[in-house]
Amino acid sequence: MKHLSVRVVLVSLLASGVIAICSSTAMAQDAAATYKAKCAMCHGPDGKGSTMGVKMGAHDFTSADVQKQSDAQLTAIITNGKGKMPAYSGKLKDSDIAGLVAYIRTLK
Repeated sequence: MKHLSVRVVLVSLLASGVIAICSSTAMAQDAAATYKAKCAMCHGPDGKGSTMGVKMGAHDFTSADVQKQSDAQLTAIITNGKGKMPAYSGKLKDSDIAGLVAYIRTLK
């Protein structure tokens, strides 16, 4: 009986891990899609800034200046806007904004 309960626990843990991996992959894909829809026009598909974005002052996400900002700072900028960048509070869910911050980190 003891072996059965250990086996059940191990299967449950394995299933939880698979779900977590699939969930994080889906979140990354969602963040990439959100970036493409909301950010790429100004910040460019690679995060370095589009022609229009550079003229408007859009930051290069690959730069050390952007990458050294904390997650809280990047979250605040996306949420509240900054300069010519619009605020996304109420337009994106908190989880979408967190996904964008994580995605921006991959552009370094």
